[in-house]
Parts: sequence; structure tokens; C-alpha cells
Amino acid sequence: MERRRFPRDAKPQEEHPAPQPALKPLRFSTRELKLEQQFAAWQSYVAPLVDIRRPDGSPMGFEADHAAWNLGGMLIVQQNTPPHSYMRSEAKVRSSPIDHWHIAVLRSGRTWTEVGGHVCEGEPGKVELRSLGHPFRGRSTDARTLSLYLPRELLHPASTEIKNNIALSGTRAKLLIDYLDGVEAKLAQLAEVDLPHVVQTIRDMVLTWISSSPAHLSSQEPHSNLPLKERVYRFVQQNLMSSDLTTDRLCRELGISRTRLYQAFEADGGVHHYIQRRRLLSAHAALSDTSNRQQIVDIAFAAGFSSPAHFSRAFSKEFGYSPREARTVAMPSYLGYSIEPASEPEAQSFDKWLRTLGHSPRS
Repeated sequence: MERRRFPRDAKPQEEHPAPQPALKPLRFSTRELKLEQQFAAWQSYVAPLVDIRRPDGSPMGFEADHAAWNLGGMLIVQQNTPPHSYMRSEAKVRSSPIDHWHIAVLRSGRTWTEVGGHVCEGEPGKVELRSLGHPFRGRSTDARTLSLYLPRELLHPASTEIKNNIALSGTRAKLLIDYLDGVEAKLAQLAEVDLPHVVQTIRDMVLTWISSSPAHLSSQEPHSNLPLKERVYRFVQQNLMSSDLTTDRLCRELGISRTRLYQAFEADGGVHHYIQRRRLLSAHAALSDTSNRQQIVDIAFAAGFSSPAHFSRAFSKEFGYSPREARTVAMPSYLGYSIEPASEPEAQSFDKWLRTLGHSPRS
């Protein structure tokens, strides 16, 4: 007798809710303002970065748009502007805690930016890179721009060797632009778990692009010609593990006064704070390296800390978790986390995002 076979009921698959989008942009536009108010409003908005002017004889209005997305370890900014000139003066650099790297991809228009007598020309298909820790000036046509703001620490340890004010093209630049195109299209859909990976990928692509660039390889600028903070950055990085990395040694080796050194790093929380943060980042990189089998205490000593207890306290305060927990952190949390604009306009602003970029709210 033939047995009738019935298909078994398929077990219903568990439905996992789609991850919630993590980012909300901080938007600013002058389009709804009166014509006579537009330019002054835009001047005020970008004042933390640059001072701007309109070309002589330009119309009264200044219709500009700005949308900033805060990934925690990086800002992504979409911007449309009419023709204008811009300047980040020496005085603004000295008074500002913002010394990030700025990467600009022009979607339309052209720019000309001068640093130390060298003019970099930006246009679609190129990727521009410059430091906000150096004065610069330039001009722009009517332009649509995608910008990235990266804290100096994100490009550690190459940060002190990167050529400033360069525009690169070619295959690697095209690959980076293609990736940024995809990220830009998905900004409103990115989930919290995606953010560190996006930041890490962009970081790795930028470092690869820089290290293979002829402009970077031929950029051995005389040490004495560098601005003070850049000279300090390089000296600290080269002597990070030295037990006598003190202000006295910095002043002696670089030929500067203690007062000038303190003034230069006042906006960074002081030179001692800067050195400690560099050492903590170095230790974090070692702890996150799965191939590194050193004991935590040995990593602490190698990073310049004389007390394991002091190292543990400083590390936990900086990153929000202990050195031991860092061994199991696959992706450093400070690389990416969502920060949404608060309902109160004064609570979050583009200026505040720039000043706190790269610093986890837990630290």
C-alpha cells in the first residue's frame, strides 16, 4: 500500500526587525532668509572655520545650503555655495581647537587654495586634502561640495607626515570618490553598527591613497619651515615612548619658550593632555591588534606610562572602557557612533560638532 506523503509545514522564519537609521543631519540654509540677511547668516555659520567675502559686484543674495552628518569619528558635509573667497587666518588657527584634516570632493565648480605660497586647484574628479591646523586662503566658483572632517588622531600615525594642501586624482582617488558616492547615498539609512566600519574604511582608503601619492612621497618639508604645532606633533610622535618627553625637553629641542608652547596648545587642553592622548591612542592600537601578545602592563610602559594604575584610569576615562576590555573590542568605539541634532538649537551646532569631533561622549 502506497503511503501518501504530505509536505511538512515549514517552520516560520524569525523575522528580525531592520536596524533603525542612526543619523540625522544638522541642516542650515539661507534660502528662506531675506536677500540682505543671507550673506551675513552664512558668514556667521562658517565663522569657526573660515572668514568669507563675496566677489566685488556680486548680487545681494547668497543662497547656500549645508547638511552635516556626525558619524562620531568623522563629519560628512554636503554644501552648495555661490562664488566667494575664504581665509583661515593665523589668528583663527591660534585661537581655535580645530586642527582636523579636511578632505573635499567637488561635485561641480572649481576652487583655488593657497598654503605657504603653494596653490592647489580643485575640480570634479580630484580629492583635496588640507589641514585646518594651518592658515590658508582661496576662492571658489559656484560649487557643490562633499567634505569630510577627520580628527588628526584618526590618521595616526601618518598624520604628522602627510603633505598639506594637495589635490590627487587617478585610480585610487576615483575609488575613494566612488565609495563616498555610495556612502553619501546611504547616509539616511546607516545603522549604528555600520558607522565604525564606514569610518574605518574611509580612513584606510585615505591612508593608502596618501602613502602611494607622488605628492606625498616628495613632500619632505624642511623641519624649520613647519608651523610650531606641526613641529611639536612630529617631535612628540617620534619620541612618544621616551620617558623624558617633557615640556622642558620640547622647549630645548625645538628652541621655543615654555610660554609659547603653552599658548600653542591651550586650545588642546594643554601640551601634557596632548602627549597623554597620543600615548593612549598608541596603547589602544596595540591592545586592539590581535597579533600583539604583550601583557597590558608592558604595553602601558611601552606607551610611556610609569604606573599601570594611572594608565588604566586614563585609558578608561578616554575611551569609556578598560584596557582589558579593549582586547575584545573588534572596532574601537571612538571611530563611529551616532550623534543626532538635539531639539534645542543651542544644544548642538556645527561649531560644537567640529570642536568635539573624535571624542566619544563617554570619555
